[in-house]
Amino acid sequence: MARYTGPKSRIARKFGEAIFGPDKVLAKRNYPPGQHGNNRRKKSSEYGIMLAEKQKAKYTYGVLEKQFRNMFEKAASANGITGEILLQNLEARLDNVVFRLGIAPTRAAARQLVGHKHIVVDGKVVNIPSYSVKPGQIVGVREKSKSLEVIANSLAGFNHSKYPWIEWDEATKAGKLLHLPERADIPENIKEQLIVELYSK
Repeated sequence: MARYTGPKSRIARKFGEAIFGPDKVLAKRNYPPGQHGNNRRKKSSEYGIMLAEKQKAKYTYGVLEKQFRNMFEKAASANGITGEILLQNLEARLDNVVFRLGIAPTRAAARQLVGHKHIVVDGKVVNIPSYSVKPGQIVGVREKSKSLEVIANSLAGFNHSKYPWIEWDEATKAGKLLHLPERADIPENIKEQLIVELYSK
């Protein structure tokens, strides 16, 4: 199962954002990594800015280049605003839905829970993190996994109301994807139009 396994704090410092979740290193050193990170004043080119935005989106959602390109092409061939559809498709990934439901503290942890068969979709175990959840489908925790400490800790005090496109049922430890999120509701700081422009070059 291909995924990014390199240093996460280094990537977060590169973008100046905690894209993998809370990061103590970023709080202490909020400048780019490397020997001259604190002294860099180099101006990025237009292409460099667009490329950085694509890289940020890839790292945020845990998607590698080939997969990301395929998702972009799928979004480009659909009716609607390409950048918004791309983000909606990324949001509909099973690992991301598990993260949004608060079942896991980070997308990486969500990916692991999915891979280890702790997650069910409409009552059936699905262990493919990139599985695309459709509106109306119910994503929950497998019965024998409900007592897992990592899941209980993540759900403790989690505010589900901040994601209006999903509905959570505490009794069954499951949530329904009501609809794909509007762009205004997606909290990620990603300028998707720059990604569209990059792939259109």
